[in-house]
Amino acid sequence: MALGGGTFLSQNKVLPGAYINFVSAARASAQLGERGYAAVGLSLDWGVEDEIFEVTSGDFQTDSLRIFGYDYTSSELKYLRELFLHARTVYCYRLNGGGKKAANTYAQALYSGKRGNDLTICIEETVDEGYDVITKLDGAEVDRQTVSKAEELKENGYVRFLTAPLAETAGTPLTGGENGSVTGLNHQEFLDKAESFGYNVLICPSSDDEIKSLYIAYTKRMRDETGAKMQCVVYNKAADYEGVINVKNSVTDENEAALTYWTGGLMAGCEINKSVLNAVYDGELAVNADYTQTQLEKAIKAGEFVLHSVSGVLRVLADINSLVTFSDTKGEDFADNQTVRVCDRIANDIALIFNTRYLGTVPNDNAGRTALWNDIVKHHRQLNDIRAIEDFDEEDITVMRGDTKRAVVVNDAVSIVSAMSKLYMTVTVM
Repeated sequence: MALGGGTFLSQNKVLPGAYINFVSAARASAQLGERGYAAVGLSLDWGVEDEIFEVTSGDFQTDSLRIFGYDYTSSELKYLRELFLHARTVYCYRLNGGGKKAANTYAQALYSGKRGNDLTICIEETVDEGYDVITKLDGAEVDRQTVSKAEELKENGYVRFLTAPLAETAGTPLTGGENGSVTGLNHQEFLDKAESFGYNVLICPSSDDEIKSLYIAYTKRMRDETGAKMQCVVYNKAADYEGVINVKNSVTDENEAALTYWTGGLMAGCEINKSVLNAVYDGELAVNADYTQTQLEKAIKAGEFVLHSVSGVLRVLADINSLVTFSDTKGEDFADNQTVRVCDRIANDIALIFNTRYLGTVPNDNAGRTALWNDIVKHHRQLNDIRAIEDFDEEDITVMRGDTKRAVVVNDAVSIVSAMSKLYMTVTVM
């Protein structure tokens, strides 16, 4: 069932769902959701095609050879190592699928791509007139099956076997594997599929302005129209939007935008009661971070996420997003990612509570609205307990009937806690 979501100007929505606004205050069983989820499109030499697949940090460390075609320590997986330094779960999509699968007389690679050319099939006769059929990758055995004929062989995660008669061979390589190409359409296909997944951060590791604009437009639509509260990390692209984090630092690498992997993982893994301000860069990329104090001040004012050098150690200068234009309803607090993380968590959690426990089930009477109020209060108390918000007062939450019998209106006020970032100290000498 398609549910509505996003923001509202008036109570005129057609689709059932939760519509939640966050605005700045005028100035003169409810459980907290988990973080650590990221989504990214990748150009790979091996792997699942045409669908998003989930990889946990544990999967990546122990099973990267089968999933991505390379050992965890290989240079080909450098960017993924950057991402998984802080992300717990990543929804991956292979952008360059649709290439050619390597093959030989006895088997065909399970996936397209040039990595299939590093597979070899070895066949040894056994003493009982059978065969040991061995699959090797880069000369290392990854599968062995003992059979009497080809029809008994089973797909093994690397190849699917053909029905050619088995004959002893010291090693027959698979050939003809080729990677597919990557176009803007592949990125759009990834984003279309990602729409049905829940994640904290979307990563755009491209240096192409058109691709970056596509990701930014997608993020705005997802946040404002569908209610999917997530942030997008892009490289060197101003967006003036709290949902987009604009990474300033380039990388001395074939992909100058590669720091988006580490930044995306860091943002995804940051808990709502924490900040990445002053976080140490713990990756393996050669990051360009030679900035003057004046350049760093300009970067903050421009809404750029920057790593800077402190005594030779790279640290996050400020936990900010690209928002630089402020208004009465969206003040400077919304440029702070910690504020956005808390707001997004409230929006996602309350929408989940409403959509799973109340939508189409609970009557819109005093008892039903009181139950919803109790769940929201319980949720906010947990936020207060972990110091994501402070001075919570349950009287700041009201749940009332809306303009129609089916509508419920919630008014909520929270004070979001931010990490210390500036010290102003006066010492009086006596």
